[in-house]
Amino acid sequence: MKNLRDKKLALFFTNGISLKKWEEIGGLDREIKPYNFLANDFKKIYFITYGRKEELKFSKNLAKNIEILPKKGFLPSGIYQFFIPFIYRKELKETDIYKTNQMTAVIPAIISKWLYRKKLVIRCGYELLSFLKKQKKSFWKRKIASIIEKIGYRTADRIVLTSEEDKKYVEEKYHIDFEKINYIPNYIDTDLFRCLNIPKQDRICFVGRLEEQKNLFNLIRAISNLNIKLVIFGNGSQKKDLENFSKQLKTDVEFKGNIPNKDLPKEFNKSKLFILPSLYEGCPKVLLEAMACGLPVIGTNVYGTDEIIKHKENGYLCGTDSASIRKAITEVLNDKKLQEKMGINTRKTILENFRLEKILEKEIKIYQTL
Repeated sequence: MKNLRDKKLALFFTNGISLKKWEEIGGLDREIKPYNFLANDFKKIYFITYGRKEELKFSKNLAKNIEILPKKGFLPSGIYQFFIPFIYRKELKETDIYKTNQMTAVIPAIISKWLYRKKLVIRCGYELLSFLKKQKKSFWKRKIASIIEKIGYRTADRIVLTSEEDKKYVEEKYHIDFEKINYIPNYIDTDLFRCLNIPKQDRICFVGRLEEQKNLFNLIRAISNLNIKLVIFGNGSQKKDLENFSKQLKTDVEFKGNIPNKDLPKEFNKSKLFILPSLYEGCPKVLLEAMACGLPVIGTNVYGTDEIIKHKENGYLCGTDSASIRKAITEVLNDKKLQEKMGINTRKTILENFRLEKILEKEIKIYQTL
């Protein structure tokens, strides 16, 4: 395979996203870690973000050969993205490979590829159109997403999807050559997310956005009258309604908001189990992180989660209704042998399939073939 040390990589951030935003939601360390690793393989990496000059303060967190290219001017992000290929013309002409992390980042990447004839890798942590359908978004939002995806997938030199279901969906809907599509799941830093010698508290935990997709009203219903505390980490549009709902049901729920990703291992290790009651998922990072800590996990038997959890082997699958979630929590908490078995197998699953170094090896091979 070819050496990449004389090559440059440019990452187009998702529309509206910045390093500052990653920091605010507690995910900065998790998001930049793979690029600090990749910096050892590339001559230079550019971060094309939607933050302004204050983004440059994050240079101290990055490898020396990663350069931040912040937003210039005062155009809204939706318009600004069309000008990125011209504003950073010099840097993009010098770059060998362009990459996106989500489909909502592809417009400037596609334009740059057309202009400068470089290689393009489109990675999607979730399949956009599929998610919009599940969210029952308007016809026009779904139509625009379909057009963008069609152009993006057909323009890309390689496509990286984090779910086998997404891979199948893209192949069938857009008639993309299967050899062009690569399945590479999300990575986990297994040195950070690991078993710690911390006393367990009488609690279960959830981490994620407080949105309809996460099905948290049913989770709160499920724990009503159970002698267990639920700790919720994360923010979102449903936070106040969820807080009021938990008070109405007199459930023991604590809302802790966003915390830095590096602090999550401690919180996982304090908990008896982790639960992800979502209506649908992509390749849920937080589930993988909890599993890496050797925590027994419960997930709903839905798109995304069902690819990771093998029922009563490395986790417990249940329905999305409150009765099914309640039954799962009760069964797992009352079965010490099941907890122990799942705890051992969760960590083993992550080490064998989702370890950061292993995932990056697969990604580097894609760059080398280009």
